[in-house]
Amino acid sequence: MKHKACFVTGTDTGVGKTIVSAALTRALVARGLRVAVMKPIASGSDPTPDGPRNSDALTLMAAANVTVPYEVVNPYCFLPPVSPHIAAREARVEIDLALLRSRFDSLASASDGVIVEGAGGWLAPISDTASMADLAAALSVPVLLVVGLRLGCLNHALLTRESIATRGTPFAGWIANAIDPNFDRATENLATLTARLGAPPLASVPFLDRGHRPPDLGAAAHELCP
Repeated sequence: MKHKACFVTGTDTGVGKTIVSAALTRALVARGLRVAVMKPIASGSDPTPDGPRNSDALTLMAAANVTVPYEVVNPYCFLPPVSPHIAAREARVEIDLALLRSRFDSLASASDGVIVEGAGGWLAPISDTASMADLAAALSVPVLLVVGLRLGCLNHALLTRESIATRGTPFAGWIANAIDPNFDRATENLATLTARLGAPPLASVPFLDRGHRPPDLGAAAHELCP
């Protein structure tokens, strides 16, 4: 890979980070690479005999071709669908960035690349003082931004990009995801995002109804892995 890994963040929760992360993973696997995945922190999970399991983490694992135990992919898995810092506090758990870095390093050593999916948006809190941005910094990987195309996305995307730049985190690019089929002036918004973010999207994902075929992100994968 051009980069050993990338951290997939979004302009908000529910903007398609998992769809994009899984599609990128499948595209990289199709290129003959050994690809691992990681969902370091997840809130909103189902109880199982083996412990809580998060559907996003399971979706990523199904796309990857490096097989590891669930706990390596998703070290912190909380049942309630709330902000990670609240879920961790209620579970009396302190999220340890050093532990997450250790799990990431083990995945990186066993693969050609790792797709890491964050939770929520770029500055979603994971403790009383840290955020997803701090997690990306701890992993030392470039950030890929998923922009959910809906009213308000311009502000959210530009604020996120500004924060990424201010923190000095490498920026791998952005992907546009049409999450609102009735989004007015979508073409004009895409043009504004391209101008303000300084580059066109690596891919534009059309609106996908539930159950429809996932997007083909082979071109975006090629940009990440020339």
